[in-house]
Amino acid sequence: MNSSYTKLVQNLEYLKLKQMVSHLDETIDFMTKNELSFTDTLIKLTDYEIDMKEINMMTAMVKVGAFPHRKEIKDFEFDFQPSINKQQILDFTTLRFLELKENIVFLGPSGVGKTHLATSIGIAAAKKRTSTYFIKCHDLIMNLRKAKMESRLEARLKHYSKYRLLIIDEIGYLPIDAEDAKLFFQLIDMRYEKKSTILTTNVSFKAWGDIFHDPKIANAILDRVLHHATVINVSGQSYRLKNHMTQNKEPMTEKQGDLK
Repeated sequence: MNSSYTKLVQNLEYLKLKQMVSHLDETIDFMTKNELSFTDTLIKLTDYEIDMKEINMMTAMVKVGAFPHRKEIKDFEFDFQPSINKQQILDFTTLRFLELKENIVFLGPSGVGKTHLATSIGIAAAKKRTSTYFIKCHDLIMNLRKAKMESRLEARLKHYSKYRLLIIDEIGYLPIDAEDAKLFFQLIDMRYEKKSTILTTNVSFKAWGDIFHDPKIANAILDRVLHHATVINVSGQSYRLKNHMTQNKEPMTEKQGDLK
C-alpha cells in the first residue's frame, strides 16, 4: 500500500498536478469515511486541480488586459455618484452586452469614475476568460501611427480587432489630427457589429468633430460606435477632489459670510 501510495505521489508530481498531491491524503480519508466509488473519488481529486487552473487562467487573463488598476465594481462608491444606475452597471458585468455585440460609452467630466467603471466591467469580462484589453486613446493612436510608418498597420489593426472587448479610455483629452482620426476610424469600422468596445470621454458628441479635426470622420466614428450602444452620462463631483475638499474645508468666518 505504501509503495503504491508513494508511486501515485511520484506520478502526480511528475505530471505537475500539485493540487492533487496536496489534497491526496484528505481525499483518501474522505473516500474511506464516506465509502466513495473510485470514480467519485477521482472527480473530487481532479476538481482541486481544475479549480486552481481556472484561478490561474483568470489571473492571467486579467494581467493580459493591461488594466490601469484592479478596482472592481465592489470598490465603486455608488452613493457618491447617484447619477449612475447601479443595477445597469451590474447588468454589464453579466456580459450580456458582449453577446449582443453592443458598445458602452461613459460620458462625463474628469474624475467622476468613468475609467473605474470601464475597468471594472473589463475585469469582470477577463475573469470569465473573455479576451479583453484596456488602452488609453492617445497610446492607441500613437501605436497605430507607428505601425503605419513601419508598414504594419494592417497587422496592428487586426491585433486590436481580435479582442472580444476593447476598452478605449480618455477620448478627447488630447487632440487627434485628421490623419490619425482615419486610423482610429479604421479600427472602429473593423470592430463594428463584430466585437464590443467600451469608450470613456469627457467631451460631448457634438464636439467630436473638433477632437478629430474632421467632422465627416467624427460622424462616421460616432455612427458606428452609437448604433448599438448604451451611453452612460456620469455627473457629480470628482473622486480625486473629494478627499482634498473634505480635508481642506474650513468653517466659514463672519467675514466670509458677508462676502457670500
